[in-house]
Amino acid sequence: MNKSRQHSPPHPGSTLRDDVLPALGLTVTQAAGQLGVTRVTLSRVLNGRAGISPEMALRLEAWLGTERGGDAQHWLAEQINYDLWQAKLKFEPKHVKPAPAAQ
Repeated sequence: MNKSRQHSPPHPGSTLRDDVLPALGLTVTQAAGQLGVTRVTLSRVLNGRAGISPEMALRLEAWLGTERGGDAQHWLAEQINYDLWQAKLKFEPKHVKPAPAAQ
């Protein structure tokens, strides 16, 4: 894959920041209160400095409901897609020795 020609998947926090919160008409403080987390915790996710943890994914599911895009599996999949892309940018396969062939 030629990474230079492909775009990084968005951090799921940017989706929350740019789409979900405005659609609900909520501030970061209001959303954090509804999610049961601190404003700092939510802000770190929204700004891509923290990932969507399994617990946060479950909070989003309980908060939004699956019918409104809150499915925990979806949020975790978005996070792993982002994390994997970031890892591929840094990964050097030359440092890995292939496993021996099965006997």
